[in-house]
Amino acid sequence: MFTVNHQTNRISPVKTKKFSELGFTERKHLQEWLAHEPSALGEELLIIQKEFDGFDDTRERLDLLALDKDGNLVIIENKLDDSGRDVVWQALKYASYCASLTKAQIVDIYQQYLDRYKPVTGDVDLNNMPQSASNRICEFLDVPAMDELKLNLGNSQRIILVAANFRKEVTSTALWLLGQGISIACFKITPYSLGEQLLINIDQVIPTPEAKELMIGINAKEAEEKNTEVVLKTRHSVRRDYWEQALAAFQSSPCTLYNNISPSKDHWLNAGSGVTGCPFSLIFNQKELRVELWLSRNNGEENKWMFDQLYLQKETIEQDFGDELEWLRLDDKKQSRIQFSKKLDAFNKENWPEAIAWYLEHMTRLEQALQSHLQSVAQALKDRE
Repeated sequence: MFTVNHQTNRISPVKTKKFSELGFTERKHLQEWLAHEPSALGEELLIIQKEFDGFDDTRERLDLLALDKDGNLVIIENKLDDSGRDVVWQALKYASYCASLTKAQIVDIYQQYLDRYKPVTGDVDLNNMPQSASNRICEFLDVPAMDELKLNLGNSQRIILVAANFRKEVTSTALWLLGQGISIACFKITPYSLGEQLLINIDQVIPTPEAKELMIGINAKEAEEKNTEVVLKTRHSVRRDYWEQALAAFQSSPCTLYNNISPSKDHWLNAGSGVTGCPFSLIFNQKELRVELWLSRNNGEENKWMFDQLYLQKETIEQDFGDELEWLRLDDKKQSRIQFSKKLDAFNKENWPEAIAWYLEHMTRLEQALQSHLQSVAQALKDRE
């Protein structure tokens, strides 16, 4: 790493440091850095436990345990100035221990983490109550319910090693494991000093960034996967049947939002509002129906600004709608939304006529209450640019 002197048109090396001379430790520093900023490892990870020692008949404990966006468990082992010759063997043991964890056990592990450490960001709901582990996992993996989750299937466990230096025996073993279909990655972490400022650089060294993305074969836990597949197929079929009936009803109603929308297997249907990135949505969950306006533009600041402007007109909008709406600014997320919901056993087909009538009434009211205000706010946003 170098600094650039624009006046002399020269570069100067930034001084490389060692963690040992800086007084940093694995547990108090490196582990905490990654626990609070797992994206430093190049992907979205959900940390579900640290210093995990919940293995039967052993007192061993891994540094960090995480979930990736595919529901795979990720074992993260941290070393400072030297990886140590046994780090791969240690991580492989942890991966083998984690291979037997069920969905319920993973949720319980994460709940213990939330109860103990109480992460601040996004950890309370509208009632200021601690958010459950199951809800946070569903949100992270973007699925509507726990029984649709696929977690820790088969031999899908991944290993990430983080160290300032990797011994040859470690890199050689890691490369061999990659060839055997084991997902393992090595990240080199280097501290630099720039005056009084300390810089940290994290580079993935195995597999190299140029390498083709590693695909790991998954041998699923048969009972859990079969059950999940049955649930998914059933739900997909139910949703498609429901949307066909709902869309037919919309096409013969004064509400034209969904005239050109096709049935889907998903639990949601979006329709354009005329404002980019702000669709009107129908949400069909097993125990709840919702109509909502999503503010989901690429620019998160625009979403929050538009939400705030609409919220200033809350009284008028709710008067036009005829009921109180739920205003979810979602400060820890890029999107915001305005919604109205109803509790209902929606997968009971006997309730579908009631559900569809509810959709027709409330989406019509929501569009009429919000459309003109949304257009005005969108124009005001455009005028600001």
